[in-house]
Amino acid sequence: MLFKQLFDQDTWTYTYLLADAETREAIIIDSVIEQVDRDLKLIDELGLKLIYALDTHVHADHVTGAGTLRERTGAQSGVAAVAGVSCVDQNLEHGQKLSFGSYELEVRSTPGHTSGCLTFVVQANGQTMAFTGDALLIRGCGRTDFQQGDSATLRNSVYSEIFSLPNNTVVYPAHDYRGHTTSTVGEEKAHNPRLGNNISEEKFVKIMDELNLAYPKRIDEALPANLACGLKIMEAGL
Repeated sequence: MLFKQLFDQDTWTYTYLLADAETREAIIIDSVIEQVDRDLKLIDELGLKLIYALDTHVHADHVTGAGTLRERTGAQSGVAAVAGVSCVDQNLEHGQKLSFGSYELEVRSTPGHTSGCLTFVVQANGQTMAFTGDALLIRGCGRTDFQQGDSATLRNSVYSEIFSLPNNTVVYPAHDYRGHTTSTVGEEKAHNPRLGNNISEEKFVKIMDELNLAYPKRIDEALPANLACGLKIMEAGL
């Protein structure tokens, strides 16, 4: 399988490009609107056909490029059905599978950071890959204080849908703020200070309640734009 991990420095966002090397069918996960030209150039250079542009959740810190990628490539956009984004092509549900070439991407519902968070799981070359969005970050997790977030729900999601994967599963998060690129399920079980070591629900909820994080600086722009597939920001000329 062809695989690229891309990074947007302004928002600390990872974008992932996966493709079947034979059929050239590709999926992009968590695109950033300011990086659409970069991503399309890479897709063209590699001779790929983009068939899905997916988001792990409705982001509050950046505007998705999925709508623009759909317009420019004909790819189908997708986000969790519960997120209520009416303009997407694929309203994704837990257990759903999307094919690209000989590979399948499994959709797992992992709410808690938001009510519509998804983790995407792919098997390739004997390796399990999990694209965890903000549900599980490297040595951290997404906040739970807005977008119908809930700490107890997040802990349950991670333990039931991510930590249930093999320990050597490679974890690919939506963001990183410390210079890490990947982790594994086994590492996060052992070393994640918020979610590791079979932390109790009570203790995790207390940790999350005491974070006192600042209001996301782009949320007022990003949320309405992402509920419009990222196209609202383009229509406004921003």
